Amino acid sequence: MDSRQRILNRVRQYQPALVELPAHLQSGITFADPRAQFLTVLEQVGGRGTVASDLTDAESFVRTLPVMEDAKTVVSLVKGIGVGNLDINSCQEPRELVGVDVAIAAGKFAVAENAAIWVTDENLKHRAIYFICQHLVLVVPASEIVDNMHQAYARLGGAFDRPGFSAFISGPSKTADIEQALVIGAQGARSLTVVLVESL
Repeated sequence: MDSRQRILNRVRQYQPALVELPAHLQSGITFADPRAQFLTVLEQVGGRGTVASDLTDAESFVRTLPVMEDAKTVVSLVKGIGVGNLDINSCQEPRELVGVDVAIAAGKFAVAENAAIWVTDENLKHRAIYFICQHLVLVVPASEIVDNMHQAYARLGGAFDRPGFSAFISGPSKTADIEQALVIGAQGARSLTVVLVESL
């Protein structure tokens, strides 16, 4: 018996007995008011959120955002929010989006547990827009909020069985160095605003 086999045998000898996964880990946390929880957690992770009655109300809110005051280039990928002045489809390469100040895009659904929003590249020419813009605004149906990531992944179904891009985005980009100095917006959008639309 060689040394490799002896080591493997010893490892097998001292493995702990298998136990069933606790039931509470299979279902995840739930909230009495997922919408309120989502907005609270979103603020905690550095984002900003609001509730709009419809797309007209959502557009009015977006126009009042401080980031819109000095924005020169705005991309709107949400039909009904006509504040954009750059057609993303006119850009041949993602690098042409470097100067985008504000991007408004649609989120499929949101997660109350961690304020994550599921986004995809469905009908989207350049998925880089989510990360290359200075400020990101995501518009999500207010009725499409799940409690936790267990429910979120159950909802995705066969999303990973086909080609395409999708991701969970929660809050603006953040990083911290060894001095524990938190920097927001270092690798992606400097701010994230989420508009939950009741009638969408």
